[in-house]
Amino acid sequence: MDHADLIEEIMALKRQRNAVILAHSYQRPEIQDIADFVGDSLALARHAKQAECDVIAFCGVRFMAETACILNPTRTVLLPDAEAHCSLEASCPAEELADFLKKNHEKNYYVIAYINCSIGVKALADVIVTSGNAHIIVAHAPQDRPILFVPDSNLGAWCARRTGRAITLWNGACHVHRLFTRDHILRAKKEHPEAEVVCHPECEEVVRLLADHICSTEKMIDYCRESGAKSFIIATEVGILHRLRKLVPGKEFIPVQLGQCSCAECEFMKLNTIEKLRNCLRDMTPRVEVSEELRLRALQPLQRMLEFSH
Repeated sequence: MDHADLIEEIMALKRQRNAVILAHSYQRPEIQDIADFVGDSLALARHAKQAECDVIAFCGVRFMAETACILNPTRTVLLPDAEAHCSLEASCPAEELADFLKKNHEKNYYVIAYINCSIGVKALADVIVTSGNAHIIVAHAPQDRPILFVPDSNLGAWCARRTGRAITLWNGACHVHRLFTRDHILRAKKEHPEAEVVCHPECEEVVRLLADHICSTEKMIDYCRESGAKSFIIATEVGILHRLRKLVPGKEFIPVQLGQCSCAECEFMKLNTIEKLRNCLRDMTPRVEVSEELRLRALQPLQRMLEFSH
């Protein structure tokens, strides 16, 4: 089956299933191009909640599909590849966090969980954050309780630096953002001296210190559109460049080269393909399902973030 026929079949299945297709900004370009909505995990889950649909085909990784389940308990949520996991999520197993909190119960930690975590971790948190609002929510956290930030230590450290709050950091990180080094950025700046460096806060501090601007993937689009610069070195997963080039035409977006022919790419995000998207809509599997008890526990800290964001 050629590409055009495959796209036509996906669109027919989407109508038949009354489905909405969501794609994270790190997905393959061909998936982004046929999605109803493209964005970060929370924006996509909120789009799904607002859409008139019975089925959500979530082209991302598992924790994102779980978030869609939390906010959309009556919809069927599909993940094209069941093996699309996340290294950052894996760095903070729920049972390890529960054991840590039990051993340190006297500290009464205020647990701030980055949305890039499992539903089990969300259920243990006081509030959920995204990379776009984490520093704001950290700044407004209760003053009478110590903060524990999970799972990303780099995002947590960036929040601590921005807010001046003392934060206990969980030792977790995204394997993709951890690839960027000082030398990679310095080489890119030397090769493109006119370009601004824009990086994700999940990057290591040595990378953040060299950046002209640090922000979430969603806010990269607005920043690059509004900046007077004509070219940008982008230090995050390479999938975002497709969206940047579509939404901010006339400007140059340069991936950080990690080697002679390699850029920062998440192999888990790229497990989803248009063939697998077709298959999941056709077969209604793999489904992502969560228990109602766990969903309700995870919903509370997620709602606290949503209420704060309003």
